[in-house]
Amino acid sequence: MITYDKDTLFREFKDAKQKDVNLSTKKKLEDKEVDIYVNRIQFFKDHIRNKTLNPKVYDLLDINFEELLKAYESESPRDYFYMSVFGKSFQQKMWEEEAELEDEKLANI
Repeated sequence: MITYDKDTLFREFKDAKQKDVNLSTKKKLEDKEVDIYVNRIQFFKDHIRNKTLNPKVYDLLDINFEELLKAYESESPRDYFYMSVFGKSFQQKMWEEEAELEDEKLANI
């Protein structure tokens, strides 16, 4: 029986992400990475089911697949993560960081 570790899961997730990128018709890689999530969603569903059936396989990990699935099924997974960590959308956080950099530049003049 296989026992999952962090590296194995990261490789599997990377493969799922690449499949999603390959499905996208967007031009830029950054846009492709946030366009389609079907394979990443399936990745989480498969691990939720497998963890229920074979919990020992996940003994080396402490990952909340249900919460990750919820994030990836949301309208914007990136915003979901930024809101949960920073209380701001991705765009709001980027604007804030740009403003901070601009303030630092002005302070150093």
